[in-house]
Amino acid sequence: MDTPPVSVALEKLGVPHKIFRHETPVTSFEQAASDRGQNPEQVVRSILFRIAEDEFVMVLVAGPAQVSWKLLRKYLRRSRISMATEDEVFAVTGYRIGTVGPFGLLNPLKVLIDASVMKEDEISIGSGMRNTAIILKSANLHHALKNADVVSLIE
Repeated sequence: MDTPPVSVALEKLGVPHKIFRHETPVTSFEQAASDRGQNPEQVVRSILFRIAEDEFVMVLVAGPAQVSWKLLRKYLRRSRISMATEDEVFAVTGYRIGTVGPFGLLNPLKVLIDASVMKEDEISIGSGMRNTAIILKSANLHHALKNADVVSLIE
């Protein structure tokens, strides 16, 4: 089987991680967590926001929690932001929605890590491939994303 692009990027950075391949197609957030033997809060979503014409930021958030638009606008000092479209996500990251991770991206991006991500010792992130995840320590994620800010974006 092919090595997921996020795993390739993590290997180049020397970041310890495991590849998890789901035996059946993932149809829900809860199923993804259950299959991986994790709580939903350990599954980290990578969400892409458009903050200006051709300018994007990725927010990593743990579990099913929703990013507060108000807090994100305040942190970014922007009055208008929007979620990236499916086409924008692919064009900016090289990944399809549901597979996005913060490593091995087509374009360098500002990444914000919600503080909720750091509450869990072990987390899973998108691998760049369907039905496959990357499991790693949250401390290693933060260390590998050297320029990422840890911020509180959930109300």
